[in-house]
Amino acid sequence: MKKVLFSLVILLYLGLTAWGQETPKQVTPPNPNAPEVTFEETSHDFATLQKGDECSYEFKFKNTGKEPLILANCQASCGCTTPSCPKEPIAPGMMGVIKVKYDSNRVGVFSKTVTITSNAKNSPVVLSIKGKIEGPAQEEAFPGKNNGGMGQ
Repeated sequence: MKKVLFSLVILLYLGLTAWGQETPKQVTPPNPNAPEVTFEETSHDFATLQKGDECSYEFKFKNTGKEPLILANCQASCGCTTPSCPKEPIAPGMMGVIKVKYDSNRVGVFSKTVTITSNAKNSPVVLSIKGKIEGPAQEEAFPGKNNGGMGQ
């Protein structure tokens, strides 16, 4: 009985050990002709703006690769930031623009990102904007009423 139990434990151990090993992954060599996106700058500081001011910036880039650049996705970090990306492929050596607009109706300091996913060898690229929006102080929810006590 001990031999059967010992054999089952060894068999179970060997099975679990073999199951836990990873199969080697095939590595695809990088395409030397693949597109490469090169931005003039990847961040912009708006400094201080007033609430409601125009708050947009154009990030300029160039396809420095040897094949057409296709921007697959332009994703903002939140709904207050809106990126506009070219839909058509950017030919090698050509320039493109990504316009990023921030909703300046929110008072305070902001720092937002836009992630650009493409077929470039240096994808993804993260663009960032930051600044401070100033405006009038926020008003009370119910002016003239004492919001702190009960029955008042």
